[in-house]
Amino acid sequence: MTLDRAVFAFAGLMTLLSVILTLYVSPYFVWLTVFVGVNLLQSSITGFCPAAMVFKKLGIKSGCAF
Repeated sequence: MTLDRAVFAFAGLMTLLSVILTLYVSPYFVWLTVFVGVNLLQSSITGFCPAAMVFKKLGIKSGCAF
């Protein structure tokens, strides 16, 4: 698995998790969905992604985007 795929998988997992938490726990978890979306948007503009930095330190090989 490359770094790009790991970041996309993590973002998708966090989005799905936040939707489930919003439905079953508290509507305030919708802010987690907003955070993930804003983070994806800013990383597409700036190229800076905290999740990519963490995955890179865990030893996942680099991909095309990160």
